[in-house]
Amino acid sequence: MSADWVGVIGSGSFGTAVANILARNTKVLLYVRNPETARTIEKERISVHQKLADNIKITNSLQELAEECNILFPMVPSSGFKEMIRELAPHLRPYHMMIHGTKGLVLDLPEKKSSDFTLSKEHLYTMSDLIKRETVVVRVGCMAGPNLASELAKGHPAATVIASPFNEVIQKGKNLLRSEHFQVYGNSDLRGVELCGVLKNIIAIGSGISSGLGLGENSRGLLVSRGLVEMIYIGQALGGEISSFIGLAGIGDLVATTFSTNSRNFTLGYKIAQGKTLEEALSEMEETAEGLNTIQLIKQLGDSQKLKPIITDTLYKILFEGMPPKEGLSYLMRLQTSIDINVM
Repeated sequence: MSADWVGVIGSGSFGTAVANILARNTKVLLYVRNPETARTIEKERISVHQKLADNIKITNSLQELAEECNILFPMVPSSGFKEMIRELAPHLRPYHMMIHGTKGLVLDLPEKKSSDFTLSKEHLYTMSDLIKRETVVVRVGCMAGPNLASELAKGHPAATVIASPFNEVIQKGKNLLRSEHFQVYGNSDLRGVELCGVLKNIIAIGSGISSGLGLGENSRGLLVSRGLVEMIYIGQALGGEISSFIGLAGIGDLVATTFSTNSRNFTLGYKIAQGKTLEEALSEMEETAEGLNTIQLIKQLGDSQKLKPIITDTLYKILFEGMPPKEGLSYLMRLQTSIDINVM
């Protein structure tokens, strides 16, 4: 192998779909964590019901991945991202470039907190923050947008945003991912684009609850539009730019995720509305609904910083405090605000 190979970390539905998209333009080394699963995928050439392109090779070694690939695309759930990065870190060098596709936040608290400690945005890390903190990699970016894995796997027309403060990262992302059916846009607001992908999962859970309760499309339109306002409100507090939230990674991803039955977060909300407990709903799902952890983290931040993310707070009560879904959604639908947009 040579440096013209590109690495993908994670063989879930999204990671596999991205590997196949990349394989249209380059040779791909796909990292599979479990050795037995890696052998099976290499033999059968199928991962998560997706047939692998011929120029995708499987590896179970992070060292091999780092040695053979200068550009890496981590596509693993946020719950395992920190562990993965720490395992990969010893093999990384400053010349590596990383473009992740993980939508989540990690809470990092000091070991010793003073009596007047207050949780702030500095304690919430995006995946790019983790990469920069845990490794020597400097050129970091993210991939975000309306990228439902099931549709990408089928080759449906789609688009994504590569966000990075480094134009080189954006151009590399475009060159590697762009094809006849997959458009790629650039954005320099890395933090804002990451927050778009994180915060829309909260609203997707609410949309699933609304749909599961049979409240209709008018109600869902109200929820989603107010959800975008709340995303901007929280996003500004966490250091994102408003412009990112009204672009493809913001409203584009929000619409796709909140109206798709293929969305994991929508599915979680739908199951809750159907009377499932949180534990029951999660046990029936094969992959992580990232919005669940995000709701908990934003609730903590909101309480600490005196923010008032009403939708997030209400969903927290439904998921973790026993509020009946119908009562929670009814409260949100009745909520009165003096003006339509109040975050600009």
